[in-house]
Amino acid sequence: MTMMIRAIINGKKVKVRPGQTILQAARENGIEIPALCYHSDLDAKSNCRLCLVEIKGVKNLQTACSTEIKKGMEIKTETPEITRARKINLELIFSQHFEECDDCVWGFNCRLLELARKYKVKIGRFLDRKSDFPVYQFGPSIVFDTSKCVDCRNCFEICRKQGVNFLKLTGRGWKTKVVPSGQLNEDCIYCGQCIVHCPAGAVEAVGEFEDAREYLSQFQSQNQNKKNRKISGEKNILSDYFGWKNKIVVAQFAPAIRTSVGEKFGMAPGFLITEKLTAGIKELGFDKVFDVCVGADFTTIEEADELIMRWRSRKKMPMFTSCCPAWVKFVEFYAPDFIPYLTTVRSPHIISGGLIKTFWAKKQGINPKDIIVVSIMPCVAKKYEITRSELKINGLKPVDCVLTTRELIYFLTKCKIDLKRIKGRKLDSPLGSPSGAGVIYGASGGVMESALRTAYEGIISRQAARQLINERQKKNLLKIEFKRIGVGREFGEIREAKIKVGKKFLKIAVINGIGPVKKVLEKLRKNPRLYDYVEVMTCPGGCIGGGGQPVPTTAEIRNKRAIGLYQLDKKKKIRQAQQNPIIKEVYQDFFAEEKTRHKICHTGYSKKKKGIIKILPSGQH
Repeated sequence: MTMMIRAIINGKKVKVRPGQTILQAARENGIEIPALCYHSDLDAKSNCRLCLVEIKGVKNLQTACSTEIKKGMEIKTETPEITRARKINLELIFSQHFEECDDCVWGFNCRLLELARKYKVKIGRFLDRKSDFPVYQFGPSIVFDTSKCVDCRNCFEICRKQGVNFLKLTGRGWKTKVVPSGQLNEDCIYCGQCIVHCPAGAVEAVGEFEDAREYLSQFQSQNQNKKNRKISGEKNILSDYFGWKNKIVVAQFAPAIRTSVGEKFGMAPGFLITEKLTAGIKELGFDKVFDVCVGADFTTIEEADELIMRWRSRKKMPMFTSCCPAWVKFVEFYAPDFIPYLTTVRSPHIISGGLIKTFWAKKQGINPKDIIVVSIMPCVAKKYEITRSELKINGLKPVDCVLTTRELIYFLTKCKIDLKRIKGRKLDSPLGSPSGAGVIYGASGGVMESALRTAYEGIISRQAARQLINERQKKNLLKIEFKRIGVGREFGEIREAKIKVGKKFLKIAVINGIGPVKKVLEKLRKNPRLYDYVEVMTCPGGCIGGGGQPVPTTAEIRNKRAIGLYQLDKKKKIRQAQQNPIIKEVYQDFFAEEKTRHKICHTGYSKKKKGIIKILPSGQH
């Protein structure tokens, strides 16, 4: 048990843990101190200078984010001197931040604007010294507007922590800039962690939110015959927006977003809103709404099958998961010698997109060319993934468009669709009822746990996972709840376990964050038998901490989102992918031909060159 120490904050006696900073201790005791550049995933840098506090006996103001709290310390967080300093620092921050508030990932809860109001700051007191700074676009996924950068360096720090080192610092002093690497051997993997760690909206996904803002403004101005007209419910608002005339537009949403979207509608992180989310998406005009968790069930069957075959042959081991496109991009660019070890199974939304344009299209008598599939994802790398030519089926992309969780929230908010008040609706059949195994894909460790729930019996009985679909299953999930893989997923973890299968042990590892993955790859080059099966998620905590998720995204918020997914899994009557009725139907009938199954569920990989970096004038995304 940790011994607590006593301190005094604003005249209040508090108990704090040794080693905490003043900022951490204050927040744990319900005392808010403004801090723009601070993030729980990163080391304190004291760059924004907004968390200044007074400490009795210390002459100058100190930064709360980097000052360790000591026994008996007396601290004040609000005094005239502190207010004056914060006001000046805020004005200086705004002088290097080009405001574009309607087009910002922080638009609905901007901390900068909140502090400006609190301290009565004149935002335009100083000229924007970065107004002519360039905008960079990294591939089809990320936009970095350097005119909005407040020099906190969080993007640089998280890129370095990820082990990618694509973002660099140039210049000295006030001339220091963050820029993309020009080296041919350094590339962005599109994980988007720079977005969720930027406190000023200088980094965003491609598509956030300029085009949508302009379109919705025109839509509203053309329909002003009714005061405060609600513009939701119109037939295919997004079809018109994207130019998809006379198409069947289908939405599918990822496991992770059902516990995060509600945060922007007054609900707690981790609160499940699957049916409300479905209703909100329908209000935007989508013809059908399906669940990517069903696609995850198909990924589970195929990945389990591949694991069984590799386990028997002992070839291409260990097997790595491949449903994270940022991780795949990393392997193809930085570690091509590991390409053969990636499972060939496609990611869940790509498989379900393929099924929509084949299985579902055939069932409904629809020409696949008349179907548009939109995936709503917690990930910006998915915008890159759908551009891969290897994924086409009969010349068509399985998924036509990816919207981030934030983009969906933007549309819902602008169309005055309140998910807190809306009446929920069921997901559409037949791709709307997943198993519990499909749901937990959204959290680190979930992909592996799902696959092993299916693969375990096949490894012991020497049957393929596909053969297990029609067999009776044990009720106890073979005693694997994988609690050792836990819910408290810290960024950069490497978690290991051994699962006994017969007389042997299956050695597994679950990793989130590319930094630790690089260490594991070095170990595997020396000892290929270190693991048999490795799950890699680029983002902290998995997709629940993805680069397309709502901001803020902290360790505490990620944990709550993950807990929500695991609670849903436990409530499910069907918790193994092979028990899902739609899985049985598709495998018995539609996947009777091996060629069809392979075309929809599998892909290939190859060594990739550095992606394209576009440089645009400021304000032109």
